[in-house]
Amino acid sequence: MRIGIIGGGVIGRLILEHVASGALDGGAVAGILGRGGSSRGRPLGAQFGVPFVTSLERLLALAPDVVVEAASHEAVRQHGAAVLAAGLPLIVLSGGALADDALRETLERTARAHGALLYVPSGGIGGLDALKAVCAAGADAVEIAVTKPPAAWKGIAYVERLGVDLDRLSGPATLFDGSAREGVPHFPANVNIAAVLSLAGIGFDRTRLKVVADPALAFNTHFIEIRGRTGKISLKFESVPSPDNPKTALLACFSALAALKALATPVRYGT
Repeated sequence: MRIGIIGGGVIGRLILEHVASGALDGGAVAGILGRGGSSRGRPLGAQFGVPFVTSLERLLALAPDVVVEAASHEAVRQHGAAVLAAGLPLIVLSGGALADDALRETLERTARAHGALLYVPSGGIGGLDALKAVCAAGADAVEIAVTKPPAAWKGIAYVERLGVDLDRLSGPATLFDGSAREGVPHFPANVNIAAVLSLAGIGFDRTRLKVVADPALAFNTHFIEIRGRTGKISLKFESVPSPDNPKTALLACFSALAALKALATPVRYGT
């Protein structure tokens, strides 16, 4: 399996490291797509001996069998439909981009038209199998609290407009509490898990999202509650932040690897 990577961040590096170690049986990285010469993908490609390109056309010319988007919402908007139109599976890690109904419908329609797979992994959470089962029976409510140390919320325009001093918090501070539809776009690199939960469940408008900065936390800690005809499910995830990017949970990075392994086998256990 030849893998094309969009983005040169921590997930791209993780994939390259695992391919180099032989952990992805028979896997190879065809190329890395970045926005320009200053992209982190350029030195990353040089380090691992992988071509770095700045256009999707050049990435597709390298003949990948699957493309992993590990960059941004904008990368999904810019490249997603073209990857699917080429008949290639597209693994989307920036699932929050799909809160845009028009974009999601375009990608879904393109995937169907070209027989391509649009795959949004679970990222930094789990339990999506159970959520889908609850929805099949009839779900009443789905809620997620995304709780991270203050450093994870720095550099976000929405948080800066709130005027919260993240360096001086003495206790948990709620940064957002409302629908996933409203909240996900405010945190483009931090709450993609809320988007995945919405997509797998009852949608962005009915899924409730709470975003919290908590100075007492060492882990990215997420709480999910699902209620429906089948009963009540409560889930808690304590995830180690990526050492290279505190906005991303290490679990989310390895979710990308699990997605690639799932594509390479006809056997599935759960999602």
